Amino acid sequence: MLTLSQQDFTRLVQFVKKNYGIDLSKKMQLIMGRLSNTIITMGYSSFTEYIDHVTSSKNPADLEVMLNKLTTNYTYFMREEAHFNFFRDTILPYLLSTKKNKVLSIWSAGCSSGEEPYTISMLLKESLGAQAALWDTRVLATDISQNALNAAKQAVYDEESLKNLSPSWKSKYFVKTAEPGIYSVSPAIKSNVIFQTFNLMEPIRFRLKFDVIFCRNVMIYFDQNTKDGLIQRFYDAAAPGGYLLIGHSETINKEKTPFKYIMPATYRKE
Repeated sequence: MLTLSQQDFTRLVQFVKKNYGIDLSKKMQLIMGRLSNTIITMGYSSFTEYIDHVTSSKNPADLEVMLNKLTTNYTYFMREEAHFNFFRDTILPYLLSTKKNKVLSIWSAGCSSGEEPYTISMLLKESLGAQAALWDTRVLATDISQNALNAAKQAVYDEESLKNLSPSWKSKYFVKTAEPGIYSVSPAIKSNVIFQTFNLMEPIRFRLKFDVIFCRNVMIYFDQNTKDGLIQRFYDAAAPGGYLLIGHSETINKEKTPFKYIMPATYRKE
């Protein structure tokens, strides 16, 4: 394993935080453990050489590799199910009764490998039924990782990812592939999700204000100031009455946020 000096550690931490909002200030051992072999494979003899390269060239492919090594993309269908139940039982009935233009604007921010936006799409299909064709319910799904987005677009998952889904949902919304235990998301669900690369540190300037923003288990990598700034940008990007759902292990500074607390990990713009 290569040695990471305090000076190089500080340089890398500052670079990653400035550009991506990710706080690695307490992750020196993780950085050494996850990047050492990559650095050697790339032909560099030290962290100093490698950090010089990534911070000066900002090569997208190399930055992608670094971010994938330093963050964990772990998710599955119906993760933190209470959110999806609240979405189905409370949020959707409200939206379906008030959105006269029949357009729902839903954002899965930090969508990882796609399980979250596809789960949302299935819930929309279940709730709308035969009325689905009358509504624009396309889900925007974004992530900073191109690798994660590529996996999401392929929409192929194993049994472990589908463990929380009912047999009826597996039958309706997935197709068995030739490989045992591997499933593909059905075309109707897949086509309802739009994937896009997006860095949450950038200004949020999408065409529509969002009725619902899912940003779950993403802010665990951010310090408090970065989280506060992102929450304010989410608030500005939300439609009046819009909801923000965050991970249950995450917290929002209730004294600073203009969002109204609804229930654990669930907030609303009044």
